[in-house]
Amino acid sequence: MDKTMHMRLQPKKRNPRLVFWLLLLALPTLMLLSMLMGRYPVSLQELFHWVTSLFSKTADSTVSHVLSGIRLPRIAAAVVVGVGLASAGSAYQGVFRNPMVSPDILGASAGAGFGASLGILLGLSPFWVQQLSFVFGLIAVIVTSALSAMASARGSKTLVLILSGMVVAAMFSSMIAIAKYTADPYSQLPEITFWLMGGLSGMTGTRLVSTLLPFGISLAALLLIRWRINVLSLGEEEALALGVNVRLIRGFVVICATMLTSLAISLCGQVGWVGLVVPHIARMMVGANYKRLLPVTALLGGVFLLLVDNISRNLLAVEIPLGILTALIGAPLFVFLLLRGKRGWL
Repeated sequence: MDKTMHMRLQPKKRNPRLVFWLLLLALPTLMLLSMLMGRYPVSLQELFHWVTSLFSKTADSTVSHVLSGIRLPRIAAAVVVGVGLASAGSAYQGVFRNPMVSPDILGASAGAGFGASLGILLGLSPFWVQQLSFVFGLIAVIVTSALSAMASARGSKTLVLILSGMVVAAMFSSMIAIAKYTADPYSQLPEITFWLMGGLSGMTGTRLVSTLLPFGISLAALLLIRWRINVLSLGEEEALALGVNVRLIRGFVVICATMLTSLAISLCGQVGWVGLVVPHIARMMVGANYKRLLPVTALLGGVFLLLVDNISRNLLAVEIPLGILTALIGAPLFVFLLLRGKRGWL
C-alpha cells in the first residue's frame, strides 16, 4: 500500500479503537435496557431472576413469556437487521465508490418486497413469507447481474450494473403494486402494506434462527476481506496495478452484501436509510479505512436500529412502523451530514 493511499485512509484526530470498544460496550448495554422497556414493565430484579431461572426452570410464566417469547427475539432481530443493512451499505459504497449507494441499489429490496407480497397473497405462514421474501431478493440481484453482463460490453460496468438494478427495482415495484391491487382489501392488503412499511412486531425465535447461519457466514466473509475494499475504493485501475482481481473481489463483496440485505429485509420488511446514513456516521468517526470502518459500521448499525425499534414500540400507544421512523430520523440526519461534510468523500 503506497503512502498516498495510506494517508487517504488514515483517520484524522480520531481514536478508532476507542470508538470500537465503546460501541462494543454500548450494544449489549442497550440490549439489556431494551429488555426492561415495553408495554409490560420488567424490573432489573425480574430480569435477573429470569436469567437465573433459565437453568433452574422456576421463572414466572408471564415474565418468561414476555422476555423469552417476545422481547428477546425482537431485540436480537433488530441488532441483526441493523448490522446487516449497515454493513451491506458500507460495502456497496466502497465497491461502487459512491456515497449515495444504499443496500437496495441492485433491486434486492424491491424483489424481497414482491416475494413477501406474493407469500401473503398465497396465504402462507409468516415463516414461509420470510423465506419467499429472501428468495426473491436474491432473484432480483441475479436478474440485475444477468442484465448487466449482457449490456456491459460498452461503457462502465459499474454504471451499467447500477442502472440494471434501477430497472429491476422498478419492475418488482410494479409487481408489488399489482399484488396490492389484487389483494383482499380487508385482510391481505393491510398485511402487505404493514410489511412494506417495516416492523419487528411478529418476530419469533424460529424465524430469527433460520437466518443466523447464512447471515453469520456472509458477515464474516465481508469482515475477512474488508482490507481489499480499501483497494477497490481507490478505483479499478489502481486496484489492477496493485495486483487485485477486481472482478472476483467485487463480485464476492456484492454477493455477501446482497445476502445480508436480503436476509435483513426478509426479517423486518423494507427499512430504508440504515444502510445509507450509518456508514457515513461511522466514516466520520473512524475514517475511510475499511479495516476499522466495517466493524464500527456493523456495531453502529445494530445500536442505531435497536434505538429506533425501542422508539417504535414505546413512543405511542400503537407501534410505529420501522420504515417510517428510519426515514424520519435518517433523512434529516443525512442532510446534516451533507451540510457539515467536506467536498471529498474519502
